[in-house]
Amino acid sequence: MNENFDRAPGAGRTRNYPTDPGLLGSAGDGDTKTTLFNQREPLRQPRTSPPFNENNISPSYDMAGNVCRRQNKPQQSANANSPYASRGYNDVDSLVKSSKLSANAPEFVPTGLNQYEDFSSYDDCESDYSEATLASVVRDFLAHLSSSPGSFESDVEYITGILNSWVTTEELLQELVELIYTESTAIPNFAYTGARLCNYLSHHLLVSPPSGNFRQLLLKRCRIEFEQRDVAVRGDPESQKKFHSFVLFLGELYLHLEIKSKNGPPNRANILLDALKDLMKSLLSNPLDANLICAVKLLKLTGSILDDAWKESGKPHMEDLIKRIENILLDATCNRDVRQMLLKLVELRSSDWGRVRAAAASNATPDNDPNYFMNEPTFYTEDGTPFTAADPEYAEKYQEIMDRQDYFHDVCGDNENEEYDFEDEMDPEIEEAFENFCLESERKRQQ
Repeated sequence: MNENFDRAPGAGRTRNYPTDPGLLGSAGDGDTKTTLFNQREPLRQPRTSPPFNENNISPSYDMAGNVCRRQNKPQQSANANSPYASRGYNDVDSLVKSSKLSANAPEFVPTGLNQYEDFSSYDDCESDYSEATLASVVRDFLAHLSSSPGSFESDVEYITGILNSWVTTEELLQELVELIYTESTAIPNFAYTGARLCNYLSHHLLVSPPSGNFRQLLLKRCRIEFEQRDVAVRGDPESQKKFHSFVLFLGELYLHLEIKSKNGPPNRANILLDALKDLMKSLLSNPLDANLICAVKLLKLTGSILDDAWKESGKPHMEDLIKRIENILLDATCNRDVRQMLLKLVELRSSDWGRVRAAAASNATPDNDPNYFMNEPTFYTEDGTPFTAADPEYAEKYQEIMDRQDYFHDVCGDNENEEYDFEDEMDPEIEEAFENFCLESERKRQQ
């Protein structure tokens, strides 16, 4: 056996590690062999190793052929992990000591960013953005009221104060009227809140130029749309939709716009009363489905108020409108759903618009009061048939229900303080399920 045989694991494997990466091949074979056996490399790589730098590997020269070649990567890796790579550590230390990095260095600017860009333009943009206009302020207010109509009472005073600081000239007042009118007829379901806002501003807006105050300018703007009614009801669907929004907004204005009187409570604008009558005639004279639906909505909204106002003045305008609707039901070929809406409207008017009059108990009877049974409860028979006090067999059916339930005797017994024993009447299957439920609940509670 060879005398130089070493039984240590990994021994005898030729590494050919040079003592200096820059002087590969300068050492003889004997020296290399002695060095490898005397100082063995660990079997596993260390947990940390110095960074590998290709610049540390210099070209080596074949002593015989004088040819330049580079070491392969496995040899570089082994050289970096060998104990003789201490020179690499020294190089790292020297790099750290000679580094010019400083905590006081100027800030880093990414490549591609213009360092000489004029950032003053951003300040100009911000100043332009901060310069709000009356239109943007009004639209923000109206959008807020549209999304939160319940905050009208708490926010309208603040909104009016802001508008008083903005609207100080006739031109700005006209712009404000146009903005509110446009948004009130464009935002879905905003006609009610828009009419309330118009009424509040008509009493609390301070500016009042010679051309008219807020209420007068608003009515002038509505008159422009009103005069185009005969064209709008025959126009394209988009024009009709815009006109129908105006009609409903005008109905809300009639209900909410108040004109103060010197003596007594405020009055409604009578000029709107006549305008609504003419609008109804224009809608019914062109019995298209969209026009008829708008007419039904308007009468459901304002029918009772219009009927009372015309009755007080002795004008049969409501009767004329109802006759027109009945003629449409007989002659016009409208949609089935629209026809049903018109029938319900006629029925609603015949019941005094669903209002319950406070009649004396001695005078109110099912014969003279159509709403006599309106507030009576609805009962159901055993097979699910509903019946009310208006049913001729009401007393018999009601007594049948009471006898079947045997309500008072079963709950209170002969003595009202007697407790009802549910356990005696419980079905065995239900009782078993109830016990299982109690056990399961107790087990979950203890977990």
